[in-house]
Amino acid sequence: MDYPGNLFVVAAPSGAGKSSLVKALMELDSQVQPSISHTTRAPRGQERHGREYYFVSEQEFDAMVLADAFVEWAFVHGRRYGTSKRAIEERIAQGADVILEIDYQGALQIKRIFANAVLVFILPPSWDELRSRLERRGEDSPEVIELRLKNAAEELSKAPEFDFVIINELFERALFDLKAIVHAQRLKYSAQRRARAETFQALNIP
Repeated sequence: MDYPGNLFVVAAPSGAGKSSLVKALMELDSQVQPSISHTTRAPRGQERHGREYYFVSEQEFDAMVLADAFVEWAFVHGRRYGTSKRAIEERIAQGADVILEIDYQGALQIKRIFANAVLVFILPPSWDELRSRLERRGEDSPEVIELRLKNAAEELSKAPEFDFVIINELFERALFDLKAIVHAQRLKYSAQRRARAETFQALNIP
């Protein structure tokens, strides 16, 4: 089904900077809205239920899976994350542009359900920089960092399946690239036709 809004899906290995880029984009562009995922992991730092994530128990997550409430869900670093199909549909049906931060598994699942979804992969400039960023966060033990780096090798191999790739070497440049992708998508014929149907009809454009 076509919707007036656009759906952007951003994936990256941990430490590549996708959360910072998406946050900065939404601060600059009020039309871009987040889709809040459900997760079975515990909150970190200042995270709050209903803002960064919906933090739910394993039992609650199981119930949502059985109810087919997720457009995608996956195990990531030993925890489950899921995206509500209803939440996405409601927002893009109202004309909003929704952006998701999820892992590559979820991104590819969403593309199969929402054919017009735009997939963006964020790359680190190097392995050394990725490790340095994970260490600077100060959130994970050395063992968890090693696990994230090991997982990153598999995640990076999926980049060819995405529509766009951004190398986050200089944050300002990477943010400019992400803004350019969003703006270009809005100007595509199909997106404009969905968003401004009345204009096309008035001009007798099929």
